[in-house]
Amino acid sequence: MRQIIRLNVLSTILNSKMRSHTYNESLGTARIMARILDGKALAKEIKDEVKIEINNWIRNGNPAPTLRCIIVGEDPASHTYVRNKIQAAREVGIEAETIRYDANLTEEALMSIIDSLNKDKNINGILVQLPLPNSIDERRVCNALAPEKDVDGFHITNVGQLCLDMPTIVPATALAVVEMLRRFKIDTFGRNTVVIGRSKNVGMPIAMMLHSDGRHDSGLGMDSTVTICHRHTPADQLEFYCRHADIIVSATGLPKLIKADMVKPGATIIDVGITRVTDESGKTKLVGDVDYDEVVKVAGAITPVPGGVGPMTVAMLMKNTLQAAQHNSFK
Repeated sequence: MRQIIRLNVLSTILNSKMRSHTYNESLGTARIMARILDGKALAKEIKDEVKIEINNWIRNGNPAPTLRCIIVGEDPASHTYVRNKIQAAREVGIEAETIRYDANLTEEALMSIIDSLNKDKNINGILVQLPLPNSIDERRVCNALAPEKDVDGFHITNVGQLCLDMPTIVPATALAVVEMLRRFKIDTFGRNTVVIGRSKNVGMPIAMMLHSDGRHDSGLGMDSTVTICHRHTPADQLEFYCRHADIIVSATGLPKLIKADMVKPGATIIDVGITRVTDESGKTKLVGDVDYDEVVKVAGAITPVPGGVGPMTVAMLMKNTLQAAQHNSFK
């Protein structure tokens, strides 16, 4: 009876956010188990929405959206990512093709190819899979794409418009994070958020949208108070900022960077990192930046790896491609 009373009292004093979690009632204790933010299921929902929108678009007399994915070299991970993007595009009704080149392709040849695609009115979206061979300047290549066809959102014009809270094409991974927070109804208004990682394609655009004013034209602002940490943030300071965060978004590619003792109970954890590691048995697996097995016992909500932000990134790329097609049709 004493154990039952103790659990009832604990359940009463916990706030509504924590009460939505699962409890393990054994030996008179209650353990919070985080809500799993299933990116795979949400991505399917979004792709289904995009498919319906594309079908309506075509029924109104428009051609199917078109996408071209350029890949240079033989990086296995890059080829896997491109296959997933092409498959998803075809599933939703986007006419998509991969354009492959070996690692000996010169920068000038790639620029010429991009110029040809820019001028092709039948092509709505173009992406160049990164990374590129060291002999090619990635920034120059990203800026060579027509901004309105840049479905990755890496062109300087798209990045600049994002920073100014203007409507634009947003990098798909960053957009995936924001969409997950919205769809899973994670409150960001006035909350403390730590973004770990400052890459211009992921960390920076995530931080920009999280801190931006929700009243601005982009409609993407989330009004959070954002702290950006990176490789030169001292370990003790990283722990300090994380312990005080309501939301942690980590995008570093450093396995188990985020430990359970760095997480405030009930915090939301968005794990963008993805790294292939080999375990003691010699098997390889994908892991994130978060010590998932331990953090899941403390957090209020958490994304798994795999199955979290990754599938959502592909889904948001499909939305970007449709957006590009719609924009180009009104030019």
